Amino acid sequence: MGYRMAEDRKNRSDAPGHDLGLERDQFLRAFKGAQLSKEFVEEFEGLQRRLNDLQAENGRLRAAIEADDAIRDLLRKIEALEAEKRELLSHHRRVEELTSDFNARFHEMEDDFANLANLFVASNSLHSSLSPRAVTRRITEVLEQLVGAEQFGVYLVANGGRTLAPIAVVGLGKEGPSPELLASGAVGHVARTGQARIDDESDPSVGGVEKPAAIFPLQIDDNIVGVVAIFKSFAQKTRFSTVDFELFKLLGQHAAAALMSSGLYAQAERKLPGPEVFGDTGR
Repeated sequence: MGYRMAEDRKNRSDAPGHDLGLERDQFLRAFKGAQLSKEFVEEFEGLQRRLNDLQAENGRLRAAIEADDAIRDLLRKIEALEAEKRELLSHHRRVEELTSDFNARFHEMEDDFANLANLFVASNSLHSSLSPRAVTRRITEVLEQLVGAEQFGVYLVANGGRTLAPIAVVGLGKEGPSPELLASGAVGHVARTGQARIDDESDPSVGGVEKPAAIFPLQIDDNIVGVVAIFKSFAQKTRFSTVDFELFKLLGQHAAAALMSSGLYAQAERKLPGPEVFGDTGR
């Protein structure tokens, strides 16, 4: 048994030894492979992270581009809305101008209709009666209500205007200024010449007997039958208007005709003339 154990030891010691250089080389190769694998993995991981970063950056760039497109679209919409707004404002201004012109024209037409109504009412009122008292009363109503006269007188003339007989005096007492004073002043001058005298520069509400605001004749053709003297208007009437001048013209013609017609009718004892009066005597 002892011999066998010794034999075994002899056999093991005689076995060839390990090649340490080879083992070293194998180790180095294995180590380098592992090192390279590690470096490769690290490089791969770095590339992967870079790829992820690039993908994230790409996503941000895409989002920014989309946002820029959205902003550009929004800016284009804003520009379009601004253009539409300018057009609407321009249209609105044109409509306002047209509306203003229409309103001005409408008010002008209203004034014209009011003036025509005044003239129509005055003319119709003067010729609505053949009573001298009624005609005189209608004249005073027109002067008070349509002209706005506070102090005035209506006079019939005789002797070429040298004599003035009052048929209506308002706001100056029962008789007003004496006929002599009137005949020698501006009222008498209008009665003799037939030329109206209207102070359209001064305030008629501060007029008086010495300086009447308006004087105009009552005339039929070339015959002066009377004079209307407006000495003073009501306080709110500070200027004569266009319709006032038209009323003066209307009264000058129609009041004279109405007064003469009613006077002749009264003298005829309220008898209407026969049809022969209106016939054509030239045939």
